[in-house]
Amino acid sequence: MPAPRTRPATVLVLATTLAVFGLGPAAAPAAAATVPVGSGSYSDTRPAGASGPTTNTGTPVIPKVTAAAKNRPVPTNDWWSSLAFQRYGDNPHSTPMYGHPLTYQATAGGLEVGYPTTPAVVGDGRQYEYAHKRDLPLGLTGLDSPDTKADDWSDWTVTPYWSDGSRTLRTTIGHGLPFVYAKGSGGDARITTATAPAVFADQGNVLGITVAGHHYALFAPTGSDWTVSGSTISAGLGAKDYFSLAVLPSTDALATYKKYAYSFVTGSTAEWSYTGGTVKATYTLTTEAKEGTERGTLQALYRHQWLHTTDALTPYTYVSPRGTMKVRESAAFTTSQKASAVLPALPEADGVDTARLRGHLNEVANAADPFSGYTDTYWTGKALGRLAQLVPVADQIGETATRDKLLGLIKGRLQEWFTAGGASEFSYDKDWRTLTGYPASYGSDTELNDHHFHYSYYVYAAAIVAQYDQSWAADSAWGGMVKTLVRDTANPSRTDTAFPFLRGFDVYAGHSWASGHQGFAAGNNQESSSESTNLSAALVLWGSATGDTSLRDLGTYLLTTESEAIAQYWFDADEQVFPSSFGHDTAGMVWGSGAAYATWWTANPEEIHGINVLPVTGGSLHLGGKKAAVRRNIAEMERENGGPAVEWRDILWEFQSFADPAAAKAKWDAGHAGYTPEQGESKAHTYHWLATLDTLGAPDATVTGDIPSSAVFTKGAVRTYAAHNYGATARTVTFSDGRTLSVPARSTATGTGSGGDPDPDPDPDPEPPSGNTFQLRSGGVLTTATGGTAGSDTVASAGGANHDGTPYQPLVYEVRNVNGTLTPGAATAFRLQLDAGTSVGLGQQARISFDLTGDGTFDRIETYHYFATDPVAGWEEYAQSRGLKSATGTLGDLTGGTVRLEVWSAIGNGTSRLQTGTDRSVLVIPYG
Repeated sequence: MPAPRTRPATVLVLATTLAVFGLGPAAAPAAAATVPVGSGSYSDTRPAGASGPTTNTGTPVIPKVTAAAKNRPVPTNDWWSSLAFQRYGDNPHSTPMYGHPLTYQATAGGLEVGYPTTPAVVGDGRQYEYAHKRDLPLGLTGLDSPDTKADDWSDWTVTPYWSDGSRTLRTTIGHGLPFVYAKGSGGDARITTATAPAVFADQGNVLGITVAGHHYALFAPTGSDWTVSGSTISAGLGAKDYFSLAVLPSTDALATYKKYAYSFVTGSTAEWSYTGGTVKATYTLTTEAKEGTERGTLQALYRHQWLHTTDALTPYTYVSPRGTMKVRESAAFTTSQKASAVLPALPEADGVDTARLRGHLNEVANAADPFSGYTDTYWTGKALGRLAQLVPVADQIGETATRDKLLGLIKGRLQEWFTAGGASEFSYDKDWRTLTGYPASYGSDTELNDHHFHYSYYVYAAAIVAQYDQSWAADSAWGGMVKTLVRDTANPSRTDTAFPFLRGFDVYAGHSWASGHQGFAAGNNQESSSESTNLSAALVLWGSATGDTSLRDLGTYLLTTESEAIAQYWFDADEQVFPSSFGHDTAGMVWGSGAAYATWWTANPEEIHGINVLPVTGGSLHLGGKKAAVRRNIAEMERENGGPAVEWRDILWEFQSFADPAAAKAKWDAGHAGYTPEQGESKAHTYHWLATLDTLGAPDATVTGDIPSSAVFTKGAVRTYAAHNYGATARTVTFSDGRTLSVPARSTATGTGSGGDPDPDPDPDPEPPSGNTFQLRSGGVLTTATGGTAGSDTVASAGGANHDGTPYQPLVYEVRNVNGTLTPGAATAFRLQLDAGTSVGLGQQARISFDLTGDGTFDRIETYHYFATDPVAGWEEYAQSRGLKSATGTLGDLTGGTVRLEVWSAIGNGTSRLQTGTDRSVLVIPYG
């Protein structure tokens, strides 16, 4: 068995009395030993001998905030939390903070600002980092503050505060902000550069300088003047109290950035919605004009954001540890994504041997101690999750006695934790406004680490109980305590005085952070992204089961957003994020400064690869959206491991099933007899999972249902549509490809189809095609017909030359006489299955062209970045998520138009194959 985990990583909060957003109490509790919540309770004092947040030497600490912020819940587990959580007694300012594109560190004299653009690969090649290195310490002449405190914050910005009695300084910084906004009194604005600056523009109160190869602009109030003396730059503020600086993507961007230099950001807000299978989110900055009337601004979008926006972007870009950031000239932008699928369990499938499954279920249900002696929050949670996974599985095969026994075990243990005064309980800390479970583990008490990891299992288990016993889940019963855990970890309210807004989830970064104090040179970190999404999926299930659509939609937003961040930043799914010098296809941990092929507790490759997979549940289906990344991941694990998985073989079999279910099932068939399940897994669940996907096929993320609890699976040319209806009446679920599924009340239903209008004729239809999804057919055909014969076409070699962006001996697929109305906000999409065999260094590229009227002139041409195929035999998926390399012209309605797809080798010296005749290789045009 693997050694227990000992990761130093994360923390969070709670309270009771009024319902806020359906999450229970809004105010901090009054002084009382026990605070009742429905049938449950928590304590407002820690158990004897237990600890709360401390420095690294064990000294208790309280939030380091100004008087203006003392009544606000502090958002621990953020990218800037070291400002408020003094983990180190000798550092009252901050550790490095990674806002991207800029990095920061607070010191006695003000704020260090850096823009790292060159990665270093460290730790024997196991970690890449863009470490903070100061270019421009920003402050006031003479400032020498004894500490730095958090004065204000919003969804992704923060305002540090310095005061030495004579001088005060406030700066506002944030994710995506190329500007630092400063307000100071008692001294001149002062910039001390790390190296002597080269001045490229001097406009009096506007100064353009280059420091360490990075271009910056300094902006003082009109009428003032910057003075350069060696490495010191200063400007008197006169009667004003503001100045700003910006990192420029190039020197010729100065005029654009000057336009917004005095439009100071004052706050940031993310708003989300879920409708009919689509998650939309709008990210908005609020500003105030210090001079003039300009209220707009510039903000840099991360890759997971710009991949899913149709808002206009400038040509300006920045380097970051998350790949290229693209700049938008606006105070807001909106993203739109297909919602990630969630099911309470995989649906019933003919390939599951019920007798075998029954035997494995009995092994768990009849165990002498189903909780394996665990007493702390994390390991108890893992055990709860393991049992909860099996409840719907037992129900599915008619094992109602086993189902009810498992439900009884889960309820009993949850109720123990949800009742104050016993051996296990939750305790509220009024200073940190967090709820901590005791016995604690992995710094969940002293560092406020990992609350979202630990509590995800409790909320997930409670959601499964709620599916079968709604009275247990009522607020007046045990649901109130479930919602209190949610408030601690994922509170959607910004006005709740007992808990911070979305404590662990960073809405702009697109994922959660694990460390409560963020006290590392590399910034904050998150290891097990999958335990973070376990909480999001649990919110979807809990909200669905209890009729709380606001919580359901919150979970859908969190899961959908983080699933893309995981794909890009943990798995480098598009191979556009990790530096080329970092020789790994996956990261076990993401840091503010980069990522690491590592875990907190072991260098075992199986656990490095598996920690971002477990627990495997119906909320893990998003992992099937990037199948090529899954295959690369498994291949690397086996290379690093010296062979197939041994310790965590069940987790890695399940991971492989997201791309290649048959191969994963074959590994189970060969090796299930002699292994010990991972602590959160069981042979019953693993067998059911692998046998089901072997029957139904891998998850198909290209099609979504109009409720969150729905999913699609594809095997060959056959799609299986599944949905769970939590409602009291039957309903029809409609999928994005037009299929419908009738689902009885409080049941899971499945149906099959080919994913389009049936058409047994493999030849192109001479009539105008219907639908917007086109299958590739050998012979150069695009067709909405399904049921084709799987085959492949050969992509010619690039001949060792570089043809990036220019078609060279391309495969051409075309459909004519197309009519369609352009769908607002939609974009071209495709998934192409490619295989380069064992050839090294090949890359295939796609271009899609639209002739809107069929007159022979292409009005819109889109060329996508090429896809670097791996030297491992097997299909890999190339999709539009690689990003546009270039686009010309404008889309409009199609009237008898022509759509063309070209695929060629951009690089390499060898042929490859492109799959045809299946629904796995398709072009989707943005038309209704």
